[in-house]
Amino acid sequence: MPQAGSLSNVLVYTRTTAYRHDSIPAGRAALCELGEEHGFAVEASEDPSVFTDASLAGRSAVVFLSTSGDVLTPGGRAALRRFVSDGNGFMGIHSAACTEYDWPYFGDLLGARFAGHPAFQPGTVIVEDRAHPATAHLPQRWEWDDEWYDFRSNPRPGVHVLATVDEADYEGGGMGVDHPLVWSKEFGGGRSFYTALGHADAAYTDLAFRGHLLGGLRWAAGTAG
Repeated sequence: MPQAGSLSNVLVYTRTTAYRHDSIPAGRAALCELGEEHGFAVEASEDPSVFTDASLAGRSAVVFLSTSGDVLTPGGRAALRRFVSDGNGFMGIHSAACTEYDWPYFGDLLGARFAGHPAFQPGTVIVEDRAHPATAHLPQRWEWDDEWYDFRSNPRPGVHVLATVDEADYEGGGMGVDHPLVWSKEFGGGRSFYTALGHADAAYTDLAFRGHLLGGLRWAAGTAG
């Protein structure tokens, strides 16, 4: 299990080589603002050359914010793997699940691969873990608008599921009664947190969602939970 440390320096990576979300600037701004408010540095980049041992040294966590497609070089893949194995944190947001399909390690790190989604629409998030720092502040049934991602396989029981979505409350769900949406896991010496939420700009100005991101980031970095 990774040792607790301080959340001091976070890399937010936003490179895309496939679909690009219009909300990336809003997400990047939200994470930078959270850093300013809570005393940790945030560097945002789309340059794959940032994934070296020297560049990642001293960082608490790496965030893949709505990345898509192949976004790392072979050397960058190796550096990310070493970063996690050294006890550091990884957080994936939304289309991070659409990233590095040809790299099995990344799928294992994240916990599941994106399969598809219906139209953006209202739905209900069901919080399973009321103690985790990413979900403790949320109501047990959280009304939310998003793209409700389906995954190629159900990540349970390989992850600790924090929240699911109720497919009865929206149109087009494809996973059935157990539809995990947010989860965490200890992996390869480090910690990984993933949330499928975060499609729209408005998510990143929502205080509950910002608290969700902050709690997930703190957990991934080993500073909470």
